[in-house]
Amino acid sequence: MRVLLQRVSRASVAVNGEIVGQIGQGLLVLLGIGHGDSEAQIKTLTEKIVHLRIFEDDAGKMNRSLLDIGGEALVVSQFTLYADMRRGRRPGFTDAAPPAIAEPLVERFKEAIAAYGLKVAGGIFGAYMQVELLNDGPVTLWLDSEQL
Repeated sequence: MRVLLQRVSRASVAVNGEIVGQIGQGLLVLLGIGHGDSEAQIKTLTEKIVHLRIFEDDAGKMNRSLLDIGGEALVVSQFTLYADMRRGRRPGFTDAAPPAIAEPLVERFKEAIAAYGLKVAGGIFGAYMQVELLNDGPVTLWLDSEQL
């Protein structure tokens, strides 16, 4: 699994001009599911994400986690995180898991974050989505389950 995290003041996702998910302060989580990914990666990644100390404390240091601030998470499925751009000019996506495998894992990922007592919103799997965010910092981080 690959995750691109963006610390946000607010974020939303719309489908056909209608907002289907929105959050206040917290994390926009762009989530890519690859071949061979399973429930095992979900536990590792969600635990890492909710405990990452990337929010500022009173001294202005990144010392607080999503749990510490009672933040929210907007999880958006993003198969393009598995783009292969080594050849040609159009990316290939053969490393991304097919929808039948990816969709249940995305839902399970959202449930795993919510199990920490956090508000979780999401997009609509497979839909054309428009994501709007106010990146706070900016802080943008990359996580790959193969590197944890």
